[in-house]
Amino acid sequence: MDKGIQKNKAVSLNIPAITGNAPDTDVTGAAARVSPFDRWMARKLLDLLDEPPLALVLWNGEVIACPGKPVTRVLIRDGEALNQLLINPALHFGDLYSVGRIEIDGDLVKFLEIAYRAAASSPKYQRLKAAQTRLFNRPRTNRPAESRDNIHHHYDIGNDFYEFWLDNEAMQYTCAYFPAPDLTLEQAQRAKMDHVCRKLRLKPGDRVVEAGGGWGGFAHHMARHYGVRVASYNISHQQIVYAREKAKAERLDGMVDYIEDDYRNIAGEFDVFVSIGMLEHVGRDHYGELGDVIDRCLAPDGRGLIHSIGRNKPELMNAWIEKRIFPGAYPPTLREMMDIFEKHEFSVLDVENLRLHYAKTLNHWLERLNRHAEKIEAAYDMAFLRAWRLYLAGSIAGFTTGSLQLFQIVFTRGSNNDLPWSRAYLYREE
Repeated sequence: MDKGIQKNKAVSLNIPAITGNAPDTDVTGAAARVSPFDRWMARKLLDLLDEPPLALVLWNGEVIACPGKPVTRVLIRDGEALNQLLINPALHFGDLYSVGRIEIDGDLVKFLEIAYRAAASSPKYQRLKAAQTRLFNRPRTNRPAESRDNIHHHYDIGNDFYEFWLDNEAMQYTCAYFPAPDLTLEQAQRAKMDHVCRKLRLKPGDRVVEAGGGWGGFAHHMARHYGVRVASYNISHQQIVYAREKAKAERLDGMVDYIEDDYRNIAGEFDVFVSIGMLEHVGRDHYGELGDVIDRCLAPDGRGLIHSIGRNKPELMNAWIEKRIFPGAYPPTLREMMDIFEKHEFSVLDVENLRLHYAKTLNHWLERLNRHAEKIEAAYDMAFLRAWRLYLAGSIAGFTTGSLQLFQIVFTRGSNNDLPWSRAYLYREE
């Protein structure tokens, strides 16, 4: 189906407008001049990253490079862009790339992998990052009112936009599962949903509550294929409308109830609690509240699963992503996630890390985004398209370099002895 969309004037990432000249060797006049201070800044930027295999191409065509053969060239359009990049690279690179004041001559993901590894191993960069985090990087809070604003910013930008690049069956905006490497995105998302359902040992008649239901695809899948009744909570209005319409069209509206409300207001008793890709929005200060909700709603022999992007060590979300794309986001460590479980003595039964599965999922998403780039640019604008391209490419690099993880944690009440004796049930053939 040709998913054409109307020009969306309401969506803006508030990225500063482009200024300066294009990076080619034909630039003339005052704007083309490169001063000794400009060259010093360029060398300082490479030194900050401990001399990575990169070359900086200045706006007059002059090349500043580290010793050895550069893998990628970074084209910088103007002196002010170079200045901003040196002052706060984590924040300003995204804006500068989005509006075209920086270009990457080569593979964007490969460049980002080089930059991420260089930044992670450079003591100079880590000291700068720590100082900037203390001074400037204050993630938005996730109290109920703020959560609605954060979710609206990320998800209510048009269902048609997400339809361009998510799977065209269940609209899953979370990590897929690739038990075989050659699966299509649609097959891998179905495999993920079945993988989760097996972990939860779903059976007909189970009462399931879902915290953060997205566009409703997982709730549909559980109801249709496992015979369960689902109450799915979500505060994205556009997603709720989409999910309800699809459930009605598929005659599942009697099995799935989509509730436009905050997870903190979940009410009733359920056999299963599941949350796929919502914990990133909760914020570490609210993990205790989430644990209270689970304790309040989970039956004595209930089971639960939380699926979340995470970290190996505590670290805030990238400053540009938090500001422009994913406000209020925080990917926790496993230790931080235990604040959900310990207070009420939940037992953790299984932990799986699907980090490389998420990198593969994102590769599929980025390929589809690029395939529909012309339509997305026409509906939004070039800066919006480039920002999302950078977000997806940067996320791939985050998972391939190990700065991001993808955790699935299965849990139950500590007193529940209705437990499987092995993991065979996770991988059984359907």
